[in-house]
Amino acid sequence: MSDVFLPQPHDATAINALRFLAIDMVQAANSGHPGAPMGQAAMAYTLWSRHLDVCPSQPSWHARDRFVLSSGHASALIYGLLHLSGYDLPLAELKKFRQLGSKTPGHPEYGHTAGVDTTTGPLGQGLSNGVGMAIAQRVLAEQFDREGFELFDHRVWVIASDGDLMEGVASEASSLAGHLGLGRLNVLYDANQITIDGSTDLSFTEDVLARYAAYGWHTVDVTDGNDLEALDAAMREATADPRPSMIKVRTHIGFGSPNKQDSSASHGAPLGEDEVALTRENLGWPHASFEVPAEALDAFAPVATRGDAAFAEWAALRERYAEAHPEAAADLSRREQQQLPEGFAEALPRFSESDGPMATRKASGIALNAAAAVLPELLGGSADLAGSNNTDLANEPFFSASVTGRNFNFGVREHAMGAVLNGMALSGLMRPYGGTFLIFADYFRPTIRLAGLMNLSPIYVLTHDSIYVGEDGPTHQPVSHLAALRAIPNMVTLRPADANETSAAWKVALERTTGPTAIVLTRQGLPVLEAATVERFERGGYVLSEAQGEADSILIASGSEVSLTLNAQAALRNKGHNPRVVSMPSWELFDAQDAAYREEVLPRNLRKRLAVEAGHPLGWERYTGLDGGVVGQRTFGASGPGGDLGKHFGYTVENIVEQFERLG
Repeated sequence: MSDVFLPQPHDATAINALRFLAIDMVQAANSGHPGAPMGQAAMAYTLWSRHLDVCPSQPSWHARDRFVLSSGHASALIYGLLHLSGYDLPLAELKKFRQLGSKTPGHPEYGHTAGVDTTTGPLGQGLSNGVGMAIAQRVLAEQFDREGFELFDHRVWVIASDGDLMEGVASEASSLAGHLGLGRLNVLYDANQITIDGSTDLSFTEDVLARYAAYGWHTVDVTDGNDLEALDAAMREATADPRPSMIKVRTHIGFGSPNKQDSSASHGAPLGEDEVALTRENLGWPHASFEVPAEALDAFAPVATRGDAAFAEWAALRERYAEAHPEAAADLSRREQQQLPEGFAEALPRFSESDGPMATRKASGIALNAAAAVLPELLGGSADLAGSNNTDLANEPFFSASVTGRNFNFGVREHAMGAVLNGMALSGLMRPYGGTFLIFADYFRPTIRLAGLMNLSPIYVLTHDSIYVGEDGPTHQPVSHLAALRAIPNMVTLRPADANETSAAWKVALERTTGPTAIVLTRQGLPVLEAATVERFERGGYVLSEAQGEADSILIASGSEVSLTLNAQAALRNKGHNPRVVSMPSWELFDAQDAAYREEVLPRNLRKRLAVEAGHPLGWERYTGLDGGVVGQRTFGASGPGGDLGKHFGYTVENIVEQFERLG
């Protein structure tokens, strides 16, 4: 690649091919967003043809540059780029844009379309994922690169919109990126100055580049988004600077449309047949719908040629790496196959009654450090609550601008933490975790949902899980959060009852590779239950304490209420009842068991059932049946000592017995 951008006659053809593929896709679907791709086409072409190192024949190559279309509503742009660059995305799929079963859904979806590096659409998330990707690059380079063997030297390129930069999550993540000096992160800011409601002047008049300079970013201003030489120069300047870079590019939404350029009318609806015809005439595009001239394919051909050569060079380097550094190479191969090392499970702690009472958050910290000792890919931290969440890894440095370590200070940025964890997890080579209080899961719930959608496996350490938080009061006492987490597809929520179930929860979480896991933990100490084992916990629900003789009823509980329910079992026996106690740490794991096992634990003939959980009772009827009941939290909490709150809200043996006997 030359140091000077030399415009070619086919550049304009390639750029217009991107524009009209987007126009045609949206027109054929009769829905979509043509305006942004029309304005972004020139900068996207410059990036892909001149700077982006990807390999269409090897779309998951570790050392590829990452491309994130944070403005995911402009999905027609990335589909055009992938098709023209030689990815496995034929024209027939572009013609099925936004149709059921196509490879071209309305917003880009990771794992669905080859070449899409993350799912985007909710604005701000893609840019924030990019921060996590840049962190992953630095960590992996530190862990695996050796002198003469740079396996992980890639960059992260993001196209972001005005809307992305309005979202708080992008601000949180960008602040963190500047603090960490993530110089491999480059953002192209599509400043088209239009939102759905109209001009950005309605709500967004700040100096974006000044804000990013204050974050510690390098900034560049490109005043003409169709000036290929200026775009190329800005990208070169960005890659040469050791800081993350924000390149502001003044574009025109709906570029080339005589009546809809620079108008919100081109944002989220087809141009219409008449306007499409006028746009073809205006831009001098004589080709029919979905017709791609050979000149456009020729212009994009270097992407694949360059990528094939780079991949071949990297593959040869890795072969030499395996000979020179066999242990590191073996670890890399293990991670690629998503395998845990032999003896991993044996490294996790086992607790005895004499260790209690112990808060499950404390047990989690012990189990986490035991796991990290044998899993170098395990890394993370908390949103400024490490001491409360017990998320620090002992003897590990903190990740910073000058030091690479496995402990992370995400700061008071829960939303960014969740998005960054997703970006890290997208590497496929690390297991990131993040901690905060359960109450603040609401702050990053959108990222948890996206992790589930992408089948990523970050781990969330969510402590202070109920009204037992105590004196901090109802602002910090989660009520609806367990139900909300359990509603997310592909999510597994684990609420362990003691230290042993907590250790088992870490085993379950680390063995999962197809979705996120939340480990929900107590602030208060709990008795250690020696009857709790990994094998039982992994079933999601199990008989912890059997009835004396033939059972006549069932008490079901999770978390801190399990030990309370065991005490209630004893009291009920004294009153002539004979219930069994079922520990139910995970609805998802229990529901995944076969029908015979579920019948064994919750036999249909035992219809008298009472569930006990210090959270909203929504959903428990699936296990208690319509004849059963729930001792749960139907109101907000209050401020006071945790023990007093437990009595006030009915988490007592006496109330459990009373509610049980009311069932008849």
